[in-house]
Amino acid sequence: MINRSHDFRKRSSFALLFALAGLAPTALISAQATEDISRSETDLTSASLQLEANPETSVGEENLSAATLLNSSPSNESNSESPELTVAQVSEELSEDASSSNENSSPETGVTTLDLPEEETQTVSSQMDAPITSYSSILSSESMSQVTSVSQLSDVQPTDWAFQALQSLVERYGCIAGYPDSTFRGDRSLSRYEFAAGLNACLDRINELIAAGTATLADRQDLLTLQRLQEEFAAELAALRGRVDVLEARTAELEANQFSTTTKLFGQAVIGIQGRTDNEFQLGVDQFEDESEPNVITNLQLSLLTQFSPRSILLTGLQAGDGSTTTGDPALTTFFGLGYEGDTDHDFELSDLSYRHLFGDNFALIAGPAGVNAVNVFRGSNRVESAGFGPLSRFAQRNPIISIGAGRGGAGFDWQISDNFSLQAVYSASTPAENTDGGLFGGENGVTSVGAQLVISPARRFDIALQYVNSYSPFGRLFTGVGDDQVAVATGARFRAPIKTNAAGASVEWRVARPVTVGGWFGYTHSDLLGESGSVETTNWMAYLNFPDLFREGNLGGIYVGQPPRIVDSDLPVGRNIPAVLNLSDNGDGQPDAATHLEVFYRFRVNDNVTLTPGVMVIFNPGHNDANDTITVGGLRTTFSF
Repeated sequence: MINRSHDFRKRSSFALLFALAGLAPTALISAQATEDISRSETDLTSASLQLEANPETSVGEENLSAATLLNSSPSNESNSESPELTVAQVSEELSEDASSSNENSSPETGVTTLDLPEEETQTVSSQMDAPITSYSSILSSESMSQVTSVSQLSDVQPTDWAFQALQSLVERYGCIAGYPDSTFRGDRSLSRYEFAAGLNACLDRINELIAAGTATLADRQDLLTLQRLQEEFAAELAALRGRVDVLEARTAELEANQFSTTTKLFGQAVIGIQGRTDNEFQLGVDQFEDESEPNVITNLQLSLLTQFSPRSILLTGLQAGDGSTTTGDPALTTFFGLGYEGDTDHDFELSDLSYRHLFGDNFALIAGPAGVNAVNVFRGSNRVESAGFGPLSRFAQRNPIISIGAGRGGAGFDWQISDNFSLQAVYSASTPAENTDGGLFGGENGVTSVGAQLVISPARRFDIALQYVNSYSPFGRLFTGVGDDQVAVATGARFRAPIKTNAAGASVEWRVARPVTVGGWFGYTHSDLLGESGSVETTNWMAYLNFPDLFREGNLGGIYVGQPPRIVDSDLPVGRNIPAVLNLSDNGDGQPDAATHLEVFYRFRVNDNVTLTPGVMVIFNPGHNDANDTITVGGLRTTFSF
């Protein structure tokens, strides 16, 4: 299993596929929680495939160029630093520069050639042409030279009746010589002296081979010692043979009853114990008091990875969970949600059903009714992004604009343009299988999104990711599940507030040294209320420090400080304006204050399959209102992978 902290990441949903193809040297308490867990699911698959990505490899080159398919996978740690699954890897894992290693190789044969200076080439050529003194030089007035391959004899053809005999004598025994003009002259008469000299050369060679083959053979004394030891340890040898027989029987039973020869089962179970402080908060003109008790959250992920070929895989994911930190207070839940929440009341739900295929060495395609969205397709610059192994909070997982639309099914691709550039794009719908709610193309009742990300890696330790997302939502929500997620008040019998959103973001990460990584992101959204006048703008930012292998290999420390998505401007009509309704802001203004998110965590690797992650989150001015009490959340996350 993978031991290092940065290995449990989500680089790209294609990381696993790239890894399986051998190209990696080598990533909502509504819908969003499921996607966070799904992203960890891909990481698990990568880990189960034992893909260990190079932490110094850039995101731009990791998956495809010598390459992190499927996150996953299997990445986002996107870097595979890798292909053929997860959403991947399957990469995650994800690569070293393939072009440098193949620089002097023949494209047809792949055989490495040497570019020698002209003078060296001439020297080598002259040495090859020079005759080698052999026994025949003293027997003939025309000097003959030793040959190492029968192909050096220009007048010997494979159709000659003695070709195989000559080939054996030349290439196996090395006791046949040719003339300086590279001929054998097989039709020439042979003198008795030449025959004797040639026979003697072959016999000498055979004697050398016999001597070399018998030099290490045991003598009589060695055999007697071996016999005595065998008798002395007869009981132990018998016991060992019995154990071997038992192991062989068990192996045969496992092979006969294995789940599948092409499908592998992987899993992850998360158990979190957490609690938060009681607090008072303002909602409109009223003041409320929120009380909280410590609770337990569980989440189980099962992943089935079916490999049809080294370049094609099918990923099936099932998720079941129970418990949440966000029940009750509807106004502030998006400010302290945890990444591993996914309450399904213990019922299993389909979290992933996607097919991934790698075309050539640089282009991978993903399509399916579940698990296809920007979260699983985009390579993430943050190498510790993972609901099961990264930060505790949902906000600290990734730039929230990537989660806009809460997409479920669709299609996307990952293209390694060059060693330093890669491009990912995806189209996703929230209800692709439900035609009454819009289906794959959304319609008026479904949420859809289309997005692209360009990853630039100007240096091995430095990554930049630029994102753009366009989304439609009929409910006035961005569906990020973080901060100001609801940007317009939904009204009417169907609670509608159709909005069209354009979002842009940038993420950066600099691996200063192996034990220290600095990174951050910025996100901006602009949403127009369709059918009515007005628009809404939000911003969010995050800065972080990661400390891989802190105090011990496989451990991870992290410090994250940022502002959750905040409405900075809203001129929606009266009754639609969120800041005015929640915090009594003047129409046209944004939220009165800015919330600040501070998170510190430390992941401790107990062994290859178990990690413990204690952490603390402090949210100042939750709800972007300084009239609200500061919220402190403490938790202990235990993650089991198998």
